[in-house]
Amino acid sequence: MQFGRSYEEFEVGAVYKHWPGKTVTEYDDHLFCLLTMNHHPLHLDAHYAEGSTQFGKNVVVGNYIYSILLGMSVPDVSGKAIANLEIESLRHVAPTFHGDTIYGETTVLGKRLTSRGDRGVVEVETRGYNQDGTLVCVFRRKVMVPTETYVKERGGAQPGRPEPAS
Repeated sequence: MQFGRSYEEFEVGAVYKHWPGKTVTEYDDHLFCLLTMNHHPLHLDAHYAEGSTQFGKNVVVGNYIYSILLGMSVPDVSGKAIANLEIESLRHVAPTFHGDTIYGETTVLGKRLTSRGDRGVVEVETRGYNQDGTLVCVFRRKVMVPTETYVKERGGAQPGRPEPAS
């Protein structure tokens, strides 16, 4: 199984459909909120959300949805990354609720070699959809990835991986 891509493997216009999706549970949402100290009742208090919001139920915190999509994209996009350089834009387009399943896909928008020539910058847009196909989140980012030469010079695709003992 491939984990990320080298610079040469990216093609402008390519679309990577990330699999599998992730069904968001109430537990996931609450744990993420508590870990990140986001205590807004919109995400944690069902009684508040029922009577005080337009949705009548808790909304999943948007940064969790972004994090899911970012993680989904790693095997296809940034698994070999030298650095994540920039999140250019992030939009939460529609709400996500407990029980929704998130799917993602990433489109390669551009790429260029750096002045060093052994690495490149790839610009991508990741889009997240729920189980109904509703767009819920979209973000653009730039990732620095190695060239094939860079990878070979540093021990291959999985440097430092030990061999099983006989």
